[in-house]
Amino acid sequence: QVQLVESGGGLVQPGGSLRLSCKASINIFSINAVAWYRQAPGKQRELVATSTAGGATNYADSVKGRFTISRDNAKNTVYLQMNSLEPEDTAVYYCNAIWLARSFWGQGTQVTVSS
Repeated sequence: QVQLVESGGGLVQPGGSLRLSCKASINIFSINAVAWYRQAPGKQRELVATSTAGGATNYADSVKGRFTISRDNAKNTVYLQMNSLEPEDTAVYYCNAIWLARSFWGQGTQVTVSS
């Protein structure tokens, strides 16, 4: 079993930045893939960014060049640095981990981009 706890969400003005954190209950070095998803009101959950144990990263077209996913193995934490935020980025952001062929989710953290 893997517990994931997200933090770092909040209210930010357009053009601002936030850094989300996802702390895992196990050594993230052993996790095959970690990802951030988001779900806006009335919309389906969508993939934002992924990070594999091998070091590969991938991003949704809508966030490329603005968001960066990274891992700190010593802290068992995955980060999502979000820059140049837009109102369209408003959503609940979820951390996801694939471990031993099972999928685990955090509880989500709200990000609101508004002036």
